[in-house]
Amino acid sequence: MNPSNPEVTIRRINGDDKAQWLALWQGYLDFYRADVAPQVTDRTYERLGQDEQVYGLVAEDANGQLLGLMNLVFHPSTWSAVGYCYIEDLYVSPQARGHKVSEKLFEQAYRLAETRGSDRVYWMTQEYNAPARSLYDKIGRRSSFIVYTR
Repeated sequence: MNPSNPEVTIRRINGDDKAQWLALWQGYLDFYRADVAPQVTDRTYERLGQDEQVYGLVAEDANGQLLGLMNLVFHPSTWSAVGYCYIEDLYVSPQARGHKVSEKLFEQAYRLAETRGSDRVYWMTQEYNAPARSLYDKIGRRSSFIVYTR
């Protein structure tokens, strides 16, 4: 990211973004030491731009370079008449960190959730992700729930 040109646009992912999105996605997977099958990645990318329940946002600079991604899942809830928005994935390229890209992605997620009538926006992170947790402590409330998986 060029600090002298801090203009960042947040928008929905589109078909022209695939190569840049894949690079960001791989950076995200590498950070979390995760492995996702190529067919799952392809299906995910396809859904992010077309599905109304799985919604992909990207942060783009003035030169068309993608700086970050955020994947949202809108879903019903047994505790809400209108449902929730889950931020499943968030990644900002190392060169764009510290330029409020994450904050801009969150702002757009909040706007989308409000437009759709979602009662709640929520997300998780790993305990060891101190930089993200520092931001999340400022913009959200930490839940007392413990997540279990199988």
